[in-house]
Amino acid sequence: MRVPLWAAERVTAAAPDGWEVIHIASPSTSIGSGTNTPSDETLAAIAQAEGYFGYGVPAGLLQAAPQLRWAHSAAAGVGASVTPELRASGVVFTNSAGVYGEPMADTVLAGVLHFVRGLDFAVRQQAASMWNQLPFIHRGASAGADVRELAELRVLIVGAGGIGTAVARRFSALGCRCVGIRRRPELGVPEGFARVVGVDGLEAELAGADVVVLAAPLTGGSTALLDAARLALLPAGAIVVNVARGALVSDEALLDALTRHHVRGAVLDVFTTEPLPVDHPYWQHPRVLVTPHVSAVSPQQWRRGLELFEDNWRRWHAGTPLRNVVDLDAGY
Repeated sequence: MRVPLWAAERVTAAAPDGWEVIHIASPSTSIGSGTNTPSDETLAAIAQAEGYFGYGVPAGLLQAAPQLRWAHSAAAGVGASVTPELRASGVVFTNSAGVYGEPMADTVLAGVLHFVRGLDFAVRQQAASMWNQLPFIHRGASAGADVRELAELRVLIVGAGGIGTAVARRFSALGCRCVGIRRRPELGVPEGFARVVGVDGLEAELAGADVVVLAAPLTGGSTALLDAARLALLPAGAIVVNVARGALVSDEALLDALTRHHVRGAVLDVFTTEPLPVDHPYWQHPRVLVTPHVSAVSPQQWRRGLELFEDNWRRWHAGTPLRNVVDLDAGY
């Protein structure tokens, strides 16, 4: 995503004394949560750089930047940035966690309502010019009504950071009871949550979750966090939402649960392979809502992101602790 002109001008104006700002005009290849292939112009410019601001930190960029000491990613996660090269470089790596929580939470709420109020039925019937009330009032043998009221739902949010907390605030304000899963529950209960539990409580909480929202980082221990066994623990008719990383969900297991109607619907903004292959079953599945990794898109994203970057820049210049320093071992 190219930095808009006004944002580039703002970065230049915010430069502390003694800093030179170089704006890269040529595009770099970026898919998912970080730059995959930096442009030649980027590689040439970074050779003398002390600081870097972009999407992720690819290994090739580090190899071209012997003087780099601090890198700030405009992405909320770490993606593929935590490489052996980054670990060996000594570069301080900060990210933009917390910047995208509000629009992502809006997307989560909209996606859940899509299935809770039967808008998936409405979209298909409108395309076919069909008037049929039965899908809205049918009560399945196992799941009860496909169309429900939002306030009756129990929402499990895996990840109680900035995104998860923004999700909890919305759902709790509308009458839902929200439970959070966080790696360190001793940090307390953020706004919107009725309670939080540790990762070891995931299975017990899944059994009572009408909606499960994945808002956690992808780490070595969280790949296929929602596998067949854990999906089977969900009550029939549950809704699965993933706005974190595609690899947190077993695609095969989720498709099976959807086809068997054990899972009412899946709201998916992220995928193991991006772009999602054109022949992937998710595209045509009637119980899947696909968005192309855009849940964070907002007119406010650059304003929030620049406020964080500029604050960190001032801190770096002053030699004070930075915000959002990534723990390379933890992966977030």
